[in-house]
Amino acid sequence: MAEQVLNQFRSDKALREECAAIYEAMGMDLNTAFRMFMERTRMVRGLPFPAVLPSDKMTRTEAKAVIDRMRQEAADMPEMTLDEINAEISAARTEGKAKK
Repeated sequence: MAEQVLNQFRSDKALREECAAIYEAMGMDLNTAFRMFMERTRMVRGLPFPAVLPSDKMTRTEAKAVIDRMRQEAADMPEMTLDEINAEISAARTEGKAKK
């Protein structure tokens, strides 16, 4: 058996508890999950997941174009009655509850 070492680090308590619950639901503890993380790191020789900054920034001109396009699309939409709006909201809520 390889020599064992102790790894210690600080983390937010709520984050730790949430992650521990997730791994427990998967049938493992945090130590096992961290060992898996380190093994995968060794296998891929880097972070075992993409670590990139999102590229969702847009210029003011691009944002205005998106807003203008959405306004045009909304202008072409038929008017809805209050009953139709309430029915759509009710359906969305029912769908949301079913997903939970």
